[in-house]
Amino acid sequence: MTVSTHGLRVHRGPQLLRAAVELLSSMRFAIALLTVICIASIIGTVLKQHEPINNYINQFGPFWAELFRAARLDSVYSAWWFMLILLFLVISTSLCVARNTPRILIDLRTFKEDIRAQSLKAFGQRAENRLAEMPDMAANRIGQLLVSGGWKVKLQQRNASADGKAAAGWMVAARAGGAHKLGYIAAHSAIVLVCIGGLLDGDLVVRAQTWFNGKSVFTGGGMIADVGPEHRLSTANPTFRGNILVPEGGRGNVAILNQADGVLLQELPFTIELKKFIVDYYSTGMPKLFASEVVLHDRESGEQVPARIEVNHPASYKGVEIYQSSFDDGGSTVKLKAVPMAAAAKPFEVEGIIGGPSTEITNGTDKLTLEYAALRVINVENFADGGAMGSGADVRKVDLRHSLESRLGAANKTNKPKVLRNIGPSIGYKLRDASGQAREYQNYMVPVDAGDGQPVFLLGMREKPEDPFRYLRVPSDEQGSMDGFVRMRTALGDPATRERAIQRYIAKATDPKRPEMAEQLRVSAARALALFSGAERAKADAASQGGWQAIAEFMEANVPEAERERAGTVLVRILNDVLFEVLNLSREGAGLAALPNDEKSQGYLTQAVLALSDAHFYPAPVAMMMTDFTQVQASVFQVARAPGKNIVYLGCLLLIVGIFAMLYVRERRLWVWLTPGGGASGDNDGRDTSETVATMAFSVNRKTLDSDREFEHLKHKLLALKKEEPASP
Repeated sequence: MTVSTHGLRVHRGPQLLRAAVELLSSMRFAIALLTVICIASIIGTVLKQHEPINNYINQFGPFWAELFRAARLDSVYSAWWFMLILLFLVISTSLCVARNTPRILIDLRTFKEDIRAQSLKAFGQRAENRLAEMPDMAANRIGQLLVSGGWKVKLQQRNASADGKAAAGWMVAARAGGAHKLGYIAAHSAIVLVCIGGLLDGDLVVRAQTWFNGKSVFTGGGMIADVGPEHRLSTANPTFRGNILVPEGGRGNVAILNQADGVLLQELPFTIELKKFIVDYYSTGMPKLFASEVVLHDRESGEQVPARIEVNHPASYKGVEIYQSSFDDGGSTVKLKAVPMAAAAKPFEVEGIIGGPSTEITNGTDKLTLEYAALRVINVENFADGGAMGSGADVRKVDLRHSLESRLGAANKTNKPKVLRNIGPSIGYKLRDASGQAREYQNYMVPVDAGDGQPVFLLGMREKPEDPFRYLRVPSDEQGSMDGFVRMRTALGDPATRERAIQRYIAKATDPKRPEMAEQLRVSAARALALFSGAERAKADAASQGGWQAIAEFMEANVPEAERERAGTVLVRILNDVLFEVLNLSREGAGLAALPNDEKSQGYLTQAVLALSDAHFYPAPVAMMMTDFTQVQASVFQVARAPGKNIVYLGCLLLIVGIFAMLYVRERRLWVWLTPGGGASGDNDGRDTSETVATMAFSVNRKTLDSDREFEHLKHKLLALKKEEPASP
């Protein structure tokens, strides 16, 4: 015997198709998709999108950064799986609407007037009464009352059945609140429209051109003009969203569309010329207003259209919306001077362009690449109680165990009210070593008075982009420069100058009556100065290169704890006096007069000693100080062609209408069965046949207090029944 499987194969296809349709159109499937979309949206909100891979590596580590990139969590809203979920949600909701809409429309047209009279007694809300009128007159009266109340009414006259089980009479069937079910259609259709709009305005169309239209993502560098046509999208592209940077006085007509693995270039049907960029600031330094005065040049007709673009006030031309996104540097030129921060470093000058080509520098044994990162003309900082950018404490009161963070630290260590002040321009740059590792620096152009009368230059540094800047405070001399500090640092590194400073100190500090103290002072001064300068680092068994940290480590290793405080105080006083001599020797070598030992000189010395101590931890051989700049502003515009925008707006409107209809519109149905005074069986029991027995039933999709009140009102109005008084407690 043979068995044919042909029939099984024939029927299996339709069965699988019906099962797939049933799954896609089920409520459980749609809710599951919505849940995944919600989770993905949360991830896309919490995790910064479209950041460089190095930012994720610095913040989360290589493993998680690669995982985010592989799962496209760094670009959730343009990820293929997110688009696929949206597509399935469109299909699921569309099938759901398609399956239920015919039934809903049929139900809206049906009054259900054929309901059996006996069935009315099963309703929870029902009432009966005798009316002093004929059934036909009662039916017309009740129907007119319902119509005047906004109900849709249908009257049905019934004849008695042949077997006598069903009596003759009139059925009044009415319905109201049909918008409740229309709200179901509107809300679900809204989801479809919003998803379609999202798909149209997302990367789906752009990606389709890379899949089917021969376009490819550009991953290289260089000038925009040199990028080939295979990486450019035409002006006829129906949907896109990208950014374009236009410097003041310049023009641009190509937007950049960021992709996961590179960029695509979008040709615009017009050219944006930035005439003027306007920016106003709050007292906190935050931008209050930034706007762009532009001229749009039509690339076909040559028409020129002036426009002003502000935040939340875009311009529109040829179906493209132009938004003011942000502002940036448009290629400002800066002149920098290298200030030596290491013994082998030499001063030099260099000129560059912000965001332009980097400069290779060789200073001492270090070969570094200088990258011009940012020019900030306005910097508002908090100077409450001197702020963390203040000059620090007197060296004679320095706690030798105090961390370096108290001076080379972030500007956030005060709970006092803010005192905001603009401290002028700053230059941001990076120094990248041969291995590719880079540190970021931010140096202020002019000295800052933190409130103690001693102006300082602020030299900021951070290892990672997410870290705050830590500042080295270098005192400004009477000429408003860092030259005095550089001369003192050079003098401190010279053994001969150190010896001369010690001799001067001994000559001033030794009592002629006690000449035996001179040798003790010389030994103490020489040891303190050698430790501070870093010259005796190995002999002192100190791990630090120099500064106060080296002295602290020496004290902890060689002085008993009980004597440490007294010995430290003496050593700090000696070192302070010797360093004052080093300062004056450095001035004499430059042909300048020695500083008097007054309060102003001590203030400069205090900050200079702190800066000398902290400079041992400064990780660069030179500090690049800005001497001049020419600022060029640039506007960053977001340009978008979004055909799905109106579809989304329509979907949002339908969603609002649908939700309100489902929540606040109650679907009600009412039936009134009217028979002659004899009742349902037709037996009048000798009563007056001009009477009518009325049986009313009321149905509502959601039972509330309002529906109970409406039922009571209808009983009184239609059946002349008195409203029931609430029961006594």
